Amino acid sequence: MDRTLESLRHIIAQTLPHRDPALVFKDLNVVSILQEFWESKQQQRATFSSEGLVVYESMPSSGPPFVSYVTLPGGSCFGNFQCCLSRAEARRDAAKVALINSLFNELPSRRITKEFIMESVQEAVASTSGTLDDADDPSTSVGAYHYMLESNMGKTMLEFQELMTIFQLLHWNGSLKALRETKCSRQEVISYYSQYSLDEKMRSHMALDWIMKERESPGILSQELRTALGQLEEARKAGQELRFYKEKKEILSLALTQIYSDPDPSSPSDDQLSLTALCGYH
Repeated sequence: MDRTLESLRHIIAQTLPHRDPALVFKDLNVVSILQEFWESKQQQRATFSSEGLVVYESMPSSGPPFVSYVTLPGGSCFGNFQCCLSRAEARRDAAKVALINSLFNELPSRRITKEFIMESVQEAVASTSGTLDDADDPSTSVGAYHYMLESNMGKTMLEFQELMTIFQLLHWNGSLKALRETKCSRQEVISYYSQYSLDEKMRSHMALDWIMKERESPGILSQELRTALGQLEEARKAGQELRFYKEKKEILSLALTQIYSDPDPSSPSDDQLSLTALCGYH
């Protein structure tokens, strides 16, 4: 623990040289400190694929408690976990959670190394009741996870999380199951989607999938949205990284908006991500 604190102080001294490490998390101006941290990272040419800096979003509310989210470069999202009586307080609390995670992300232990991969694979094997041989077989879930880690050697956990969120959404959306049915290998799927970031185009494609599900099972969209909102609230109060849950909410809300604005949405356009494009590997 002492070594971790010392490492954090060293990181603060490097990225925030004008700040006192002992006072960073107590400073009421934590919003500015978080911005300063990421501006410093950008100047050091941090390798996040998404553009932009720190973005805040306050949830509409006529009174307390107030909720605020902050999205970092790369897409990681955090929110206030305390009960906040003002929007400014919620914003500061969200910034504090994001700053703590941003600083921890700079620790050597948060970077993907051979040692980290070995430990992670062993944990995955234990949780799936598989064997270590599965790690060398990309057709297994453990093997696919091993392949993803190997492909992201040297990246930090927040950088890796952006790719993981895409695959979490594809699994939730049912796209991964559809891809398996077309005989696409896990390596092909990983290689294909590793080229993309989670943007409006991908969200629109997933929203269209949910519109199709709603046609087949009326009411499923509203039910899924209620579940997503509950998961987002629970994760926020626990101080967890929120992007997966927040993206689910955004995709489902987009689908509902499109249904009410256009009862008969058009079929997918040619430039949308498609199973046909992916399976062109074969």
